[in-house]
Amino acid sequence: MNSILSNLSSLREKSPLVHSITNFVVMNNTANALLAIGASPIMAHAHKELDDMLTIVNTLVVNIGTLDEYWVKSMLLAAKKANEKHLPWVLDPVGAGATPFRNETLTRLLAFHPAVIRGNASEILAMAKENVTSKGVDSTNSPKEALEAGKRLSVQTRSVVCISGKEDYVIDGSRYAVIANGDALMAKVTGMGCTATAMVGAFLAVDNDPFQATVSAMAIMGVAGEIAARKAEGPGTLQLHFYDALFNLTPNQITDSLNITQYGN
Repeated sequence: MNSILSNLSSLREKSPLVHSITNFVVMNNTANALLAIGASPIMAHAHKELDDMLTIVNTLVVNIGTLDEYWVKSMLLAAKKANEKHLPWVLDPVGAGATPFRNETLTRLLAFHPAVIRGNASEILAMAKENVTSKGVDSTNSPKEALEAGKRLSVQTRSVVCISGKEDYVIDGSRYAVIANGDALMAKVTGMGCTATAMVGAFLAVDNDPFQATVSAMAIMGVAGEIAARKAEGPGTLQLHFYDALFNLTPNQITDSLNITQYGN
Protein backbone atom coordinates (compact mmCIF):
# COMPACT_ATOMS: atom_id res chain seq x y z
CA MET A 1 0.00 0.00 0.00
CA ASN A 2 2.76 2.45 0.91
CA SER A 3 4.49 1.81 -2.42
CA ILE A 4 1.28 2.47 -4.35
CA LEU A 5 0.62 5.76 -2.59
CA SER A 6 4.25 6.84 -2.89
CA ASN A 7 4.34 5.99 -6.58
CA LEU A 8 1.18 7.96 -7.29
CA SER A 9 2.60 10.98 -5.48
CA SER A 10 5.90 10.71 -7.37
CA LEU A 11 4.15 10.37 -10.72
CA ARG A 12 2.06 13.47 -10.14
CA GLU A 13 5.10 15.41 -8.97
CA LYS A 14 7.46 14.36 -11.77
CA SER A 15 4.98 14.09 -14.67
CA PRO A 16 7.12 11.58 -16.59
CA LEU A 17 7.16 11.64 -20.40
CA VAL A 18 5.64 8.40 -21.66
CA HIS A 19 6.36 7.47 -25.27
CA SER A 20 3.58 5.25 -26.64
CA ILE A 21 3.77 3.47 -29.96
CA THR A 22 0.24 2.18 -29.84
CA ASN A 23 -2.75 1.43 -32.03
CA PHE A 24 -5.10 3.76 -33.86
CA VAL A 25 -8.12 2.63 -31.84
CA VAL A 26 -6.88 3.79 -28.44
CA MET A 27 -4.52 6.73 -28.94
CA ASN A 28 -6.94 9.35 -27.63
CA ASN A 29 -8.10 7.14 -24.74
CA THR A 30 -4.63 6.34 -23.46
CA ALA A 31 -3.31 9.88 -23.90
CA ASN A 32 -6.21 11.27 -21.85
CA ALA A 33 -5.73 8.66 -19.13
CA LEU A 34 -2.03 9.45 -18.87
CA LEU A 35 -2.77 13.16 -18.60
CA ALA A 36 -5.47 12.53 -15.98
CA ILE A 37 -3.15 10.54 -13.71
CA GLY A 38 -0.40 13.15 -14.05
CA ALA A 39 1.92 11.79 -16.74
CA SER A 40 2.79 13.42 -20.06
CA PRO A 41 2.06 11.37 -23.21
CA ILE A 42 3.79 11.48 -26.55
CA MET A 43 2.88 9.25 -29.48
CA ALA A 44 5.48 9.30 -32.23
CA HIS A 45 6.38 6.56 -34.67
CA ALA A 46 8.34 8.23 -37.49
CA HIS A 47 11.55 6.28 -38.02
CA LYS A 48 13.71 9.37 -38.39
CA GLU A 49 12.85 10.79 -34.98
CA LEU A 50 12.69 7.69 -32.81
CA ASP A 51 16.36 7.75 -31.84
CA ASP A 52 16.11 11.36 -30.70
CA MET A 53 12.77 10.80 -29.01
CA LEU A 54 14.08 7.91 -26.94
CA THR A 55 16.79 10.18 -25.52
CA ILE A 56 14.28 12.52 -23.88
CA VAL A 57 11.43 10.27 -22.70
CA ASN A 58 11.29 8.46 -19.36
CA THR A 59 9.63 5.24 -20.47
CA LEU A 60 8.29 3.42 -23.54
CA VAL A 61 5.02 1.62 -24.27
CA VAL A 62 4.75 -0.71 -27.30
CA ASN A 63 1.25 -1.90 -28.23
CA ILE A 64 0.85 -4.10 -31.33
CA GLY A 65 -2.90 -3.62 -31.79
CA THR A 66 -2.94 -2.28 -35.37
CA LEU A 67 0.18 -3.64 -37.01
CA ASP A 68 1.69 -2.88 -40.37
CA GLU A 69 5.25 -3.15 -41.67
CA TYR A 70 6.11 0.51 -41.05
CA TRP A 71 4.87 0.42 -37.46
CA VAL A 72 6.64 -2.86 -36.77
CA LYS A 73 9.92 -1.24 -37.76
CA SER A 74 9.07 1.73 -35.51
CA MET A 75 8.44 -0.61 -32.58
CA LEU A 76 11.66 -2.53 -33.15
CA LEU A 77 13.74 0.64 -33.47
CA ALA A 78 12.22 2.06 -30.28
CA ALA A 79 12.57 -1.16 -28.28
CA LYS A 80 16.18 -1.55 -29.41
CA LYS A 81 17.01 2.01 -28.34
CA ALA A 82 15.23 1.58 -25.01
CA ASN A 83 17.19 -1.59 -24.36
CA GLU A 84 20.47 0.14 -25.19
CA LYS A 85 19.64 3.04 -22.84
CA HIS A 86 18.38 0.73 -20.07
CA LEU A 87 15.06 2.55 -20.36
CA PRO A 88 12.16 0.52 -18.93
CA TRP A 89 9.50 -0.42 -21.44
CA VAL A 90 6.25 -2.37 -21.47
CA LEU A 91 4.91 -4.64 -24.21
CA ASP A 92 1.20 -5.13 -24.89
CA PRO A 93 0.81 -8.26 -27.09
CA VAL A 94 -2.63 -7.40 -28.46
CA GLY A 95 -4.10 -10.34 -30.35
CA ALA A 96 -1.15 -12.63 -29.65
CA GLY A 97 -1.73 -15.98 -31.29
CA ALA A 98 -4.20 -14.61 -33.84
CA THR A 99 -1.83 -14.54 -36.84
CA PRO A 100 1.73 -15.59 -37.68
CA PHE A 101 2.58 -11.92 -38.35
CA ARG A 102 1.71 -10.96 -34.77
CA ASN A 103 3.58 -13.90 -33.33
CA GLU A 104 6.69 -13.14 -35.39
CA THR A 105 6.57 -9.48 -34.37
CA LEU A 106 6.30 -10.41 -30.69
CA THR A 107 9.25 -12.79 -30.94
CA ARG A 108 11.38 -10.01 -32.44
CA LEU A 109 10.29 -7.52 -29.78
CA LEU A 110 11.06 -9.90 -26.92
CA ALA A 111 14.71 -9.85 -27.98
CA PHE A 112 14.87 -6.34 -26.49
CA HIS A 113 13.77 -7.46 -23.01
CA PRO A 114 10.63 -5.58 -21.95
CA ALA A 115 10.43 -4.86 -18.25
CA VAL A 116 6.74 -5.77 -18.28
CA ILE A 117 4.42 -7.76 -20.54
CA ARG A 118 0.74 -6.91 -19.99
CA GLY A 119 -2.08 -8.72 -21.75
CA ASN A 120 -5.31 -10.59 -21.25
CA ALA A 121 -5.34 -14.27 -20.35
CA SER A 122 -5.56 -15.58 -23.91
CA GLU A 123 -2.71 -13.33 -25.04
CA ILE A 124 -0.47 -14.46 -22.19
CA LEU A 125 -1.29 -18.12 -22.89
CA ALA A 126 -0.38 -17.58 -26.54
CA MET A 127 2.87 -15.83 -25.56
CA ALA A 128 3.72 -18.83 -23.37
CA LYS A 129 3.13 -21.13 -26.38
CA GLU A 130 0.04 -22.71 -24.87
CA ASN A 131 -2.73 -24.01 -27.14
CA VAL A 132 -5.37 -21.31 -27.15
CA THR A 133 -8.20 -20.39 -29.51
CA SER A 134 -7.87 -16.75 -30.52
CA LYS A 135 -10.82 -14.40 -30.57
CA GLY A 136 -8.87 -11.46 -31.92
CA VAL A 137 -8.19 -8.99 -29.11
CA ASP A 138 -10.77 -10.46 -26.70
CA SER A 139 -9.89 -13.09 -24.12
CA THR A 140 -11.59 -16.48 -24.12
CA ASN A 141 -9.80 -17.49 -20.90
CA SER A 142 -9.80 -16.25 -17.31
CA PRO A 143 -6.71 -14.77 -15.69
CA LYS A 144 -6.54 -17.63 -13.19
CA GLU A 145 -6.37 -20.13 -16.08
CA ALA A 146 -3.29 -18.30 -17.36
CA LEU A 147 -1.50 -18.01 -14.00
CA GLU A 148 0.92 -20.91 -14.44
CA ALA A 149 1.62 -19.91 -18.04
CA GLY A 150 2.28 -16.37 -16.82
CA LYS A 151 4.78 -17.66 -14.28
CA ARG A 152 6.64 -19.61 -16.97
CA LEU A 153 6.61 -16.63 -19.31
CA SER A 154 7.97 -14.39 -16.55
CA VAL A 155 10.86 -16.76 -15.87
CA GLN A 156 11.54 -17.30 -19.57
CA THR A 157 11.61 -13.61 -20.49
CA ARG A 158 12.83 -12.25 -17.12
CA SER A 159 9.93 -9.81 -17.38
CA VAL A 160 7.10 -9.02 -15.01
CA VAL A 161 3.91 -10.46 -16.51
CA CYS A 162 0.53 -8.85 -15.90
CA ILE A 163 -2.66 -10.73 -16.75
CA SER A 164 -5.70 -8.47 -16.85
CA GLY A 165 -9.30 -9.51 -16.40
CA LYS A 166 -11.95 -9.77 -13.70
CA GLU A 167 -8.96 -9.98 -11.37
CA ASP A 168 -5.51 -8.74 -12.32
CA TYR A 169 -2.49 -10.98 -11.74
CA VAL A 170 0.96 -9.38 -11.53
CA ILE A 171 3.71 -12.01 -11.69
CA ASP A 172 7.44 -11.80 -11.09
CA GLY A 173 8.83 -15.32 -11.21
CA SER A 174 7.47 -17.17 -8.20
CA ARG A 175 5.87 -14.15 -6.49
CA TYR A 176 2.62 -12.67 -7.65
CA ALA A 177 -0.13 -10.32 -6.57
CA VAL A 178 -3.86 -10.57 -7.22
CA ILE A 179 -5.78 -7.30 -7.47
CA ALA A 180 -9.53 -7.74 -7.19
CA ASN A 181 -10.67 -4.23 -8.03
CA GLY A 182 -12.42 -2.78 -11.07
CA ASP A 183 -15.91 -3.23 -12.50
CA ALA A 184 -17.38 -5.43 -15.21
CA LEU A 185 -18.53 -2.34 -17.13
CA MET A 186 -14.89 -1.51 -17.87
CA ALA A 187 -14.81 -4.42 -20.32
CA LYS A 188 -17.47 -2.62 -22.40
CA VAL A 189 -15.13 0.31 -23.11
CA THR A 190 -12.67 -0.31 -25.91
CA GLY A 191 -9.04 0.10 -25.02
CA MET A 192 -9.23 -0.26 -21.24
CA GLY A 193 -6.54 -2.93 -21.40
CA CYS A 194 -4.40 -0.69 -23.57
CA THR A 195 -4.95 2.09 -21.05
CA ALA A 196 -3.71 -0.24 -18.32
CA THR A 197 -0.55 -0.85 -20.33
CA ALA A 198 0.03 2.87 -20.73
CA MET A 199 -0.46 3.32 -16.99
CA VAL A 200 2.11 0.62 -16.30
CA GLY A 201 4.49 2.53 -18.55
CA ALA A 202 3.93 5.69 -16.54
CA PHE A 203 4.62 4.00 -13.21
CA LEU A 204 7.75 2.33 -14.59
CA ALA A 205 9.16 5.85 -14.80
CA VAL A 206 8.88 6.41 -11.04
CA ASP A 207 9.60 2.97 -9.55
CA ASN A 208 12.75 0.99 -10.35
CA ASP A 209 10.96 -2.25 -9.39
CA PRO A 210 8.78 -3.29 -12.37
CA PHE A 211 6.69 -5.52 -10.10
CA GLN A 212 5.76 -2.69 -7.74
CA ALA A 213 5.27 -0.29 -10.64
CA THR A 214 2.83 -2.70 -12.30
CA VAL A 215 0.98 -3.39 -9.06
CA SER A 216 0.61 0.36 -8.56
CA ALA A 217 -0.75 0.91 -12.06
CA MET A 218 -3.25 -1.95 -11.93
CA ALA A 219 -4.42 -1.08 -8.41
CA ILE A 220 -5.09 2.52 -9.38
CA MET A 221 -6.83 1.44 -12.61
CA GLY A 222 -9.11 -0.85 -10.62
CA VAL A 223 -9.99 1.63 -7.90
CA ALA A 224 -10.64 4.42 -10.42
CA GLY A 225 -12.81 2.04 -12.45
CA GLU A 226 -14.95 1.25 -9.40
CA ILE A 227 -15.41 4.94 -8.61
CA ALA A 228 -16.36 5.66 -12.22
CA ALA A 229 -18.80 2.76 -12.42
CA ARG A 230 -20.76 4.00 -9.41
CA LYS A 231 -21.51 7.22 -11.29
CA ALA A 232 -21.87 5.89 -14.84
CA GLU A 233 -25.06 5.04 -16.66
CA GLY A 234 -23.27 2.96 -19.29
CA PRO A 235 -19.96 2.55 -21.14
CA GLY A 236 -19.93 6.08 -22.56
CA THR A 237 -20.25 7.86 -19.23
CA LEU A 238 -17.98 5.31 -17.58
CA GLN A 239 -15.09 6.51 -19.70
CA LEU A 240 -15.73 10.16 -18.81
CA HIS A 241 -16.03 9.39 -15.10
CA PHE A 242 -12.92 7.21 -15.30
CA TYR A 243 -10.76 10.14 -16.41
CA ASP A 244 -12.23 12.26 -13.61
CA ALA A 245 -11.61 9.48 -11.08
CA LEU A 246 -7.96 9.22 -12.10
CA PHE A 247 -7.53 12.99 -11.93
CA ASN A 248 -9.17 13.35 -8.51
CA LEU A 249 -7.99 10.09 -6.93
CA THR A 250 -6.99 10.47 -3.28
CA PRO A 251 -4.91 8.26 -0.98
CA ASN A 252 -8.00 7.64 1.17
CA GLN A 253 -9.97 6.35 -1.81
CA ILE A 254 -7.17 3.90 -2.55
CA THR A 255 -6.74 2.67 1.02
CA ASP A 256 -10.51 2.34 1.51
CA SER A 257 -11.10 0.34 -1.68
CA LEU A 258 -7.97 -1.61 -2.54
CA ASN A 259 -8.39 -5.40 -2.54
CA ILE A 260 -4.96 -6.96 -3.09
CA THR A 261 -3.29 -10.18 -2.02
CA GLN A 262 0.38 -11.05 -2.53
CA TYR A 263 1.83 -14.55 -2.71
CA GLY A 264 5.42 -15.77 -2.63
CA ASN A 265 8.55 -13.86 -1.68
